[in-house]
Amino acid sequence: MNMTSLLRATTVTMAASACIFLSPVSAQQKPSPTEQATLLGQFGDWGAYKASPGGKTVCFALSKPTSAVTEPAGRARDASYAFVSTRPAEKVRNEVSFIVGYPQKAGQDATATLGSASYAMYTQNDGAWVKNAAEEAQMVDAMRKNADLVIKSESVRGTKTTDTYSLKGIAEALEKVAAECK
Repeated sequence: MNMTSLLRATTVTMAASACIFLSPVSAQQKPSPTEQATLLGQFGDWGAYKASPGGKTVCFALSKPTSAVTEPAGRARDASYAFVSTRPAEKVRNEVSFIVGYPQKAGQDATATLGSASYAMYTQNDGAWVKNAAEEAQMVDAMRKNADLVIKSESVRGTKTTDTYSLKGIAEALEKVAAECK
């Protein structure tokens, strides 16, 4: 695994371990990414959070999908989330990632669609990241301008998932993250 992949995987792990979304967690579910984070503000469908796992500050905008469809229907999975993370100590700003709720099929990219633009997302375990890091700023800009974001992925068991995220409030959440994590 290269250093960029390791850092990206660490981001979701840090956010997930550092961060209670507003729903109860059963003993069988993974903890919410917001469990030990401080809510800075709720903006539409996006929350802005700040945490300090291991003494390093991480801020992130986070949302849950407004629609989740699996094929075949009814397949169980853990909760899924969209993140846009900032880690000042690592000079990382607006890194886009997703927790998709189950281990992904090895060697198969997920896709993120915003309007007519599509982005390849490399997958590892239950996470997905923008495959071409040079496209990340463009993707964040598209997230600010579009109404919805659609993520399509496939699990190791062959379950195909389409998660739709509302982007209402993303711009304000990102502004709050930027102000808190300089």
